[in-house]
Amino acid sequence: MPGMPQRKSARRGIPFGRAIAAAVLSTLALVGGARLLGAPARAQDQEDPRHPRRHFRIEHPASLTGVGAQAIYRRIRDDMIAGYRLSGVAYADAYRHWPRFNRVPYLSAQHGERYINNYANETARAYGRFEAAGVMPVGSILVKDSFAVTESGDVFSGPLFAMEKMPRGFNPPGHDWRYTMIMPDGSLFGTTAGEGKARVEFCVTCHNLAGEANDDLFYVPDQYRVRAAE
Repeated sequence: MPGMPQRKSARRGIPFGRAIAAAVLSTLALVGGARLLGAPARAQDQEDPRHPRRHFRIEHPASLTGVGAQAIYRRIRDDMIAGYRLSGVAYADAYRHWPRFNRVPYLSAQHGERYINNYANETARAYGRFEAAGVMPVGSILVKDSFAVTESGDVFSGPLFAMEKMPRGFNPPGHDWRYTMIMPDGSLFGTTAGEGKARVEFCVTCHNLAGEANDDLFYVPDQYRVRAAE
């Protein structure tokens, strides 16, 4: 992608500063146990960072209530976006203005035991119909921002995961989706048919499991969904 900086780190999240940490600390205390930020959470997997088979996983993720997860996200979201913005990719900042299709952040095993949020641009507004969404038109962009919270109370920003529907023939095995992962410091982990493409090949394999009828899309778990009428 033009303007994307070189990858700096495949595994490390960016811890938040002491002011943010103090604010998060008070929130975590409400949901059970916390301590000031320390070292980044370690990945459990012994993966080859040049060609991983799945997202690197967080050890001992905290189990938060929806209210607790939302409170933390509200406090750290601006800092997360400030990091993603350094990538120079327009949607890394613009997604803040897009509809969010989950009521509160939810823990995703598929994304390495991180808390995630689902956003879509106007072109992909049909995503809000979930299983009835059909095939997304070219120009659709779906993003998930992420953060990690450990049982010991550490809070770290996670990657921004993106899917962009490209013109027919761009990537037939992936039904023409371009997968991109932007790290918390704005560096590029990988993008389909571009820099670090081997590092996001597993995204195609995983999303293929959703099936062609679902246009390789997974949807927000039912209990967290924002319905179109809401």
